[in-house]
Amino acid sequence: MKKTTLYNTHLALNAKMTPFGGYEMPVQYSGVTKEHLAVRSGVGVFDVSHMGEFLVSGAQALDLLQYICSNDISKITLGKAQYNYFPNETGGIVDDLIVYRLKETEYLLVVNASNIDKDWSWIEKHNAAFGARLENKSEETALLAIQGPKAIEAMQKLTSTNLVDLPFYAHTTASFAGCKNTLIATTGYTGAGGIEIYFEANKAPEIWEAIMEAGSEFNIVPAGLAARDTLRLEMGYCLYGNEINNHTSPLAAGLGWVTKLETGTFNSEMLVLQKQQGVSERLIGFALETRGIPRSGYEIVNRLGETIGTVTSGTQSPVLSQGIGLGYVTENYAKPGTEIAIRIREKDCPAQVVKLPFIKK
Repeated sequence: MKKTTLYNTHLALNAKMTPFGGYEMPVQYSGVTKEHLAVRSGVGVFDVSHMGEFLVSGAQALDLLQYICSNDISKITLGKAQYNYFPNETGGIVDDLIVYRLKETEYLLVVNASNIDKDWSWIEKHNAAFGARLENKSEETALLAIQGPKAIEAMQKLTSTNLVDLPFYAHTTASFAGCKNTLIATTGYTGAGGIEIYFEANKAPEIWEAIMEAGSEFNIVPAGLAARDTLRLEMGYCLYGNEINNHTSPLAAGLGWVTKLETGTFNSEMLVLQKQQGVSERLIGFALETRGIPRSGYEIVNRLGETIGTVTSGTQSPVLSQGIGLGYVTENYAKPGTEIAIRIREKDCPAQVVKLPFIKK
């Protein structure tokens, strides 16, 4: 297992560590519920340095990205970011990612840790026809997510940039906690507000300490991957490997809004066909009407007990105190308000399809 440069910091905080994406990562420190609620109401900090970062630059950068990405890259202005996925040969998804436009012809791609090697090979393969400059910065880049409604106020003392002026899905480069050329972004995965910072990996321990000190008056807590998962689930955000993968249709997953077929993206013909023919299943959010915790792989059934789909992610929502989850069901059961059930230990627990997100930002 690889380790981030904050590995010893996590051990000193008595974090429970677990393998994730090829890294030894903190899954929790003080407890999932406590960390989750701290981020929802105050501020928490996540070490997500396991994520992958690729720089794509040069005169052909836009053409390459327009081809391999699902969204319209030409719409990204300087200082902004955009959610995307890589379509594959079969109409599935190689990975989902965020694209930041750093300079006129330079872009930063942030990809999932478990897909770094796969994504790099995919980009290199297609770049043979374009000739953009590619740099894999994953090993030398640290990424911390400072999330929560108090995050901006707590972190303002560490930078001269006016953080409150940064709109959602934007970024700027500035000094942060004494570290020059820190990329400060607002592309959070929790729905709770806040910032993410990208910087030189070897500076992570000192910046972590500065963040904890700056956030101490706001009762900042270190938060692990378990709370990150429950937070994103309350927002209905997809997680690669759960809701989306090599075989899932992006249209069935609700990613039609970032599927711009007019840009000539790779394998757009397959995506056009999916759109024309329609999909047989849809990703839904559901909430249990009784006690119970839905888990990935559980059957989704109708009220007659007939199997109609599968849970992809589920948890007990710390905010709602209710079992919630995401899953795929046949199209005729996807409408919000539809009564379904989740089969938990051979018992069919009543549930209802709900409109996402489960909670408001």
